[in-house]
Amino acid sequence: MATPKPQRSPEEIEDIILRKILLVTLATPAHGADPRIIYLEMTAAEILSEGKDLRLNRDVVERVLIDRLSGEFPDAEAPFTYLLGCYRRAVDELKKVANMKDKTVKSQVEASIKQAKKLFVNYVRIHLGNPELFPSNSQSLAGKSTICSLTPLIFGAVDRSGFGGGGGSQPPPPGFLDELFSEADFDSLDPIFKGLYEDLRGHVIKLSALGNFQQPLSALLYLVKLPAGAKSLVNHPWWIPKGAYLNGRVIEMTSILGPFFHVSALPDHTIFKSEPDVGQHCFSEASTRRPADLLSSFTTIKTVMNNLYEGLSEVLLTLLKHADIREHVLQYLAEVINRNASRAHIQVDPISCASSGMFVSLSAVMLRLCEPFLDPHCSKIDKIDPGYVFYCNRLDLRGLTALHASSEEVAEWIKNDSSGKADINSGSGDIENRVVQSQGASSSGAKPASSGGKASYAFISECFFMTARVLNLGMLKAFSDFKHLVQDISRSEDTLSTLKALHEQSPSPQMQMDIARLEKELELYSQEKLCYEAQLLRDPTLIKQGLSFYRLMVVWLVSLVGGFKMPLSSTCPMEFSSMPEHFAEDAMELLIFASRVPKALDGVILDDFMNFIIMFMGSPTHIRNPYLRAKMVEVLNCWMPRGSGSSATTSLFEGHQLALKYLVRNLLKLYVDIEFTGSHTQFYDKFNIRHNIAELLEYLWQVPSHRNAWRQIAKEEEKGVYLNFLNFLINDSIYLLDESLNKILELKELEAEMSNTVEWERRPAQERQERARLFHSQENVGVFLT
Repeated sequence: MATPKPQRSPEEIEDIILRKILLVTLATPAHGADPRIIYLEMTAAEILSEGKDLRLNRDVVERVLIDRLSGEFPDAEAPFTYLLGCYRRAVDELKKVANMKDKTVKSQVEASIKQAKKLFVNYVRIHLGNPELFPSNSQSLAGKSTICSLTPLIFGAVDRSGFGGGGGSQPPPPGFLDELFSEADFDSLDPIFKGLYEDLRGHVIKLSALGNFQQPLSALLYLVKLPAGAKSLVNHPWWIPKGAYLNGRVIEMTSILGPFFHVSALPDHTIFKSEPDVGQHCFSEASTRRPADLLSSFTTIKTVMNNLYEGLSEVLLTLLKHADIREHVLQYLAEVINRNASRAHIQVDPISCASSGMFVSLSAVMLRLCEPFLDPHCSKIDKIDPGYVFYCNRLDLRGLTALHASSEEVAEWIKNDSSGKADINSGSGDIENRVVQSQGASSSGAKPASSGGKASYAFISECFFMTARVLNLGMLKAFSDFKHLVQDISRSEDTLSTLKALHEQSPSPQMQMDIARLEKELELYSQEKLCYEAQLLRDPTLIKQGLSFYRLMVVWLVSLVGGFKMPLSSTCPMEFSSMPEHFAEDAMELLIFASRVPKALDGVILDDFMNFIIMFMGSPTHIRNPYLRAKMVEVLNCWMPRGSGSSATTSLFEGHQLALKYLVRNLLKLYVDIEFTGSHTQFYDKFNIRHNIAELLEYLWQVPSHRNAWRQIAKEEEKGVYLNFLNFLINDSIYLLDESLNKILELKELEAEMSNTVEWERRPAQERQERARLFHSQENVGVFLT
């Protein structure tokens, strides 16, 4: 008969399980035992001296844990790795204990393991906040922050939860992160969160659109969804960096969110170049690649960038939900905008200004924040307070060029204004269920001139004006850069073509070197162009969101003059006159750009834009800048139906009530007004603008209703505007013919210079390139004049 197996007491079972979890022993370890098990000889001696059994239980487990962490044991695991392992083993043991039949033993052991689990989490928190408390013999963390050990666990958590892109990180033990972040006071968690944010920022700071930014972004979103995490982020010293040398680029590279916004496919200055190089990786030798390969690259970039936009939008929306955090978010956005105001200049200093990549991403994110009030009916338009431009000190809007008023006039009007402009609307502005009701979504960055107190603005006003500024410095600036890049490519191709033709006639080593240099330059230009195309032109959603915003913009601007009605008053309301000029100019620029992108205008409502153009194109009393009014003509020129077939925009010209009554009249008026633009390039500007007007007039003459309006104008204003129009038309034709003949002579001289190969090769390479460019420039002028 077999001897029955002796039953272990609950205390023995508890001791065995805790030893397995903690990997410690109070007795001399047996030969061949697990090498990870640490013999706590001193602890054992102390327990014996107190007359207690050498068993682990809930009363001594914390003491044992401290001794294990504080002692210097060769080859022992680092404190964080050890504590995490303890937690993981505790989870495994709890699963086994759940199957115990003896409920009394089960209850006792479960309570002991759960207590130990809490201790492990507490000491992880203590260790991460104060890494110097416990020594580490591990060399794996040398030179690295202890908190870096926690980051892979968060990556594993977001990968498993569907946040991330499946980066292959090992998930944390079930419940570990929840216990770590939810069962502690803010002061103990704050240093951990701050360290994590710095680590995540470091993960993305050098990444391009092709890098693995999804994991850090998902981890960032995971952390800000925790109330303590959101609070810690906006109170981080790097939320808005400080210092005497703070500029746009510094904010981009050193703030916590800046490097996330910096992730892009767009080219940047060499110093700040991200990896992998999108141009090299996706578009090198693009002319020899299959169209399917290029299309695949375009699709990849568009997809990953939209993932970035969505992730960053959700981060900001999550932060904006908290009333006590919202103000910090608005301050950050305002700081980014104000420190990068010089991005609006023609020449941008890449060292002191943030990258185009950051501002295009910020443009896409701000447009997503605006979505709730970009409905087709503009139902939230009354929540947009024009007083923000005059009285809010958060953004420097008063310093911008206005539609008509001078800065002195604006200052004087604000000073004398006592009509209640300071009574700012701060009513509810139902932004979106995901964010907050705008009741309370206000900020105190405004100080009306007529009162000493502070005014507050609904979130809609804050979001609307910040988006307008971001788009001006971001998406619209990127479109402008793209246009200039295309022009540079065209000039370089012309120069290369000329050099190759000359080289065929009289080959020389120097000319061959010039050709090779230009070909290399063109290859880099081509890569940059395709990067812009991938992120901007191939993303119709981004363009359509921009058009939705500017449709609201023009409807809102028109509301400042009393709505869509003609004729306009002879005097311009100061609220309209004082609005930043770029509000209207950016709308026109985006329309021109979108008109040249296939299908970008599909489904876009253009009637409000058409009304705006007809109303203000011929009104210098409302819009002073003739170039802005001429840009409106350029928009119409893009929309003009071509050929005999019908066009999607035909109804805008042939069935639009304001157009039928006022379009011809205002085009004739602008043709006359544009005689002097005040610019040093007014000669060419004038003929460009008049050429566009002439094309429109030629088309409109073919439309019976417009032809009748034209005849009526000719009868009514025979000795006024119409006579001036005819005089300018004839004078321009004579002048252009004379100039074109003179240009032919200049071209002949340049051609002779270049054909004298001996003298030509003696000139420096840069001079030869400049003369070749001049030749093509004069060629183009000649074509333009004729």
